[in-house]
Amino acid sequence: MVLNLWATMIRDLMIGGASVEDTLTLWASLLREAKQRIRPLFTQDRVAISAGQFLDGLLSNEARKTGWMRAEAAGDQGPWRQQAILGRGRWDADALRDVVREYALETLCDEDAVLVIDETGFLKQGKSSCGVARQYTGSAGKITNCQIGVFACYVSRHGHAFIDRALYLPKEWTDDRVRLKAAHVPRDVGFATKPKIARRMIAGAIAAKVPFSFVVADSVYGTGEIETLLRNACKGYVLGVASNHVFYSWGKEQPIAGTAAAIAQSLPKQAWRRLSSGDGTKGPRWHDWAYVELADLVEYDDDLAREWTRGLLVRRNIADGSLAFYSTWCPKSTSIKKLVLVEGHRWGIEDSFETTKNELGLDHNETRSWHGWHRHVSLVMLAFAIMAIIRSRANTPPKKTRSRPRPKHPS
Repeated sequence: MVLNLWATMIRDLMIGGASVEDTLTLWASLLREAKQRIRPLFTQDRVAISAGQFLDGLLSNEARKTGWMRAEAAGDQGPWRQQAILGRGRWDADALRDVVREYALETLCDEDAVLVIDETGFLKQGKSSCGVARQYTGSAGKITNCQIGVFACYVSRHGHAFIDRALYLPKEWTDDRVRLKAAHVPRDVGFATKPKIARRMIAGAIAAKVPFSFVVADSVYGTGEIETLLRNACKGYVLGVASNHVFYSWGKEQPIAGTAAAIAQSLPKQAWRRLSSGDGTKGPRWHDWAYVELADLVEYDDDLAREWTRGLLVRRNIADGSLAFYSTWCPKSTSIKKLVLVEGHRWGIEDSFETTKNELGLDHNETRSWHGWHRHVSLVMLAFAIMAIIRSRANTPPKKTRSRPRPKHPS
């Protein structure tokens, strides 16, 4: 059942100590501010108004965020104006993405934040929707007809929000120029692997001076060039790798060499620690963890080698003993507990996918074009950023004002 957004926001802010009146005032204020921020993206007032109504529709309590439902919420007789925002209108979805990033960071910004890269599937029928193909998606847990979107989520102690997104185009699409033209894919868009898309997002965040200390991603995104990019930027990482990923060490009294699985199996019992990677919907997420520090890579200068180290982090499921492996890069003083908590930030993007799909219609896009997908998703990102800001303010206790000492009266 779709959650009642208004009831949820009111509940969250009342937990934070705000009244219903304060909650409604804040909600209205943030929604009005968001619409003002996106106004410069549109050349005509009527288009900007339609975009604002589109945002209203995403934040409504309708279970399906379809064009007809959004049109009904806006008081339109049909979905045409809502559909025009995604298709026929002329405006830059990447510019909206940048607005969302800046807007979210004003509240969520933190130097210790983690940038999480992950993907989600959009189930589709037919062959016309841009990027649709039979491919694996974790959303369904199988190979099925779908689109795949790659996302970057900013996760900090203040909350989490999406700051980037990209539609993955399989090679069967990029090799077919007729199909690309029919879906209005820009001429300069070619095939890009998911790791390449991830590198672009990370590089974009660094170029935009987004404050974060670590990047987390699963094994789909590999290591290699992503590792090099982050090392050169002095950013840490916890990147998932396959069990057959080979690790080496240099300069150790007992050199380490072998696959991640073989190294994990050779670890003594005392190497494992039971740690929580953070709280989930059902409380702390406990696993057994082990960390193997490896010598620094020789191609880095001495100053960097003295400050940073690479390693292998291993997670073991308490129930069935299954293992997951991560390549790490971090300052030498970093504890295993810190690395575990960093990896636990993945929960933020999982929660973001669930919330935006269940409450904001992330996967309710009815357009078939490249621009339609990116515009729809970017507007959903803005709606989610508004929710993240409200929740952050709800969890921020009001500043205490120092009371003046009472004057002493003569007895």
